[in-house]
Amino acid sequence: MTKKLLVIGFVWPEPKSSAAGTRILQLILQFQNQGFEVTFSSAAKTSDNTFDLNTINVETRPILLNDSSFDVFVKDLNPDVVLFDRFMTEEQYGWRVEEQCPNTIRVLDTEDFHGLRKAREVALKQNETVSVSHLQNDITKREIASIYRCDLSLIISEAEIDILTNQFKIDKNLLYYLPFLLDPISDLETKHLPTFEERHHFVTIGNFLHAPNYDAVLYLKQTIWPLVRQQLPKAELHIYGSYESQKVAQLNKSKEGFLIKGFAEDVNEVMQNAKVCFASLRFGAGLKGKLVDAMQNGTPCVMTRIAAEGMFGDFGENGFIADKPETFAEKAVALYTKAELWQEKQQNGFAILNQRFNKTDFQKAFTSKIIELSTHLNAHRENNFIGQLFMHQSMQSSKYMSKWIEAKNK
Repeated sequence: MTKKLLVIGFVWPEPKSSAAGTRILQLILQFQNQGFEVTFSSAAKTSDNTFDLNTINVETRPILLNDSSFDVFVKDLNPDVVLFDRFMTEEQYGWRVEEQCPNTIRVLDTEDFHGLRKAREVALKQNETVSVSHLQNDITKREIASIYRCDLSLIISEAEIDILTNQFKIDKNLLYYLPFLLDPISDLETKHLPTFEERHHFVTIGNFLHAPNYDAVLYLKQTIWPLVRQQLPKAELHIYGSYESQKVAQLNKSKEGFLIKGFAEDVNEVMQNAKVCFASLRFGAGLKGKLVDAMQNGTPCVMTRIAAEGMFGDFGENGFIADKPETFAEKAVALYTKAELWQEKQQNGFAILNQRFNKTDFQKAFTSKIIELSTHLNAHRENNFIGQLFMHQSMQSSKYMSKWIEAKNK
């Protein structure tokens, strides 16, 4: 009998717009490799950038918020596993899945630890170091409640597992480290990449709707880029990203070599044309897709510690980590002008791709984890009493608010 996975998306996947879109496709392929038939549903609207899931044999089904039609749909589908794309979808649909399909495994893909991202954003605005009080924000409380209600939560970064287990004392049995799942890069592929001499200028990329990305561009404009241009007066910084707004477009200054390029149709082409990639994030969480894009295309990076978090493990970075603007600019100039240093950092990136994020290294263990959960689901839930409490008590408010909205809409 074929196993079934239902993915409930916060949005429809847009792999050309964000790392989140790429991530959810990687997870779908992992489940397909385990023999699952996949259905993807979302209450969001599609866009011009929405990926055609039918091309990878995924059924699609639009759903509604606060509507019992979902109950009928999920009961009829009766999936073996439901994957919630971020905690917000679990809040909306988790109780409905639990009521209609009590034996279905509920898996949360956090994408990144949203509470950590919020803590860092607030601390930055207050010009403070992130503290426990910043971490204990409302988003953290909602997200951790969601983690407890689910049977398993996929965590993309080892740094976030560390915070969740040590700071918040979450049982490790509820968390599963599953980073980016990438195809290895071969020697043949690396040899065909443009050389140091064939590349020009700096690049940065990121969805402009994502607050950390917009802040990073502002930080470059106001603080870092002027320092780089002092030493490299002819260099340009090319800034790419989807959903460019007027406030982004007005940052374009051709005389300063600060060029807003908008949506990148082909991220590989953009990265291969550039000599150095910037990741100047001052807040955020999770793993950064722009660093993966850079490593896959042999483009060394200069990045903040937050951008680099969880990416390199014990391996050498594919560039430099620098939080001070002066150091950031100094390392950028060094990478841009020193071919031997640039090549060394490029090779580091290839090693990281192949030895830290090779998808085949994670496939067998993840398959075993899902089988183990399926076999011992009742015992697993009995050991998660706090999760039972949250399902019993705190979800009732969301549940009856949803029922009230549905009744009101009629």
